[in-house]
Amino acid sequence: QSKGKKPLFVQLVLDNIWSLYEAVMKRDKEKIEKIVTSLGLRIGARESRHTDPKVHLNAICSQWLPISDAVLSMVCNKIPSPLDITAERVEKLMCVGARTFDSLPPETQELKSAFMKCSSEGTAPVIVFVSKMFPVDAKVLPQNKPR
Repeated sequence: QSKGKKPLFVQLVLDNIWSLYEAVMKRDKEKIEKIVTSLGLRIGARESRHTDPKVHLNAICSQWLPISDAVLSMVCNKIPSPLDITAERVEKLMCVGARTFDSLPPETQELKSAFMKCSSEGTAPVIVFVSKMFPVDAKVLPQNKPR
């Protein structure tokens, strides 16, 4: 970087996004047309003529880089299959706080096998897991507290 070279991510990804953004915000119709045709996109006349450049930018980006497809493919590729879950993990998910799995009612303990099978049959019980996540400063975590 000190010699004026850009990182590969900047060259291949960010420069393209920045040039598109700059062309749309400056309303450079020739450059926009060149970008749209090179990407093989079809932008409607309504979006192209809109007075707000963000509408035009949104129309281009939603076809070029659709966020929903990217997020779905990332989730499918990165999140492990529920069928690969271990019995210990199921017990941990089913227990709250200091309670142990053995202290749960027998009906709840029977759900463990259904939880691990992930069956979609009509007779299988429906199990819903609700989780609330919130940011916590690393300094307040138990392992980071001074002793």
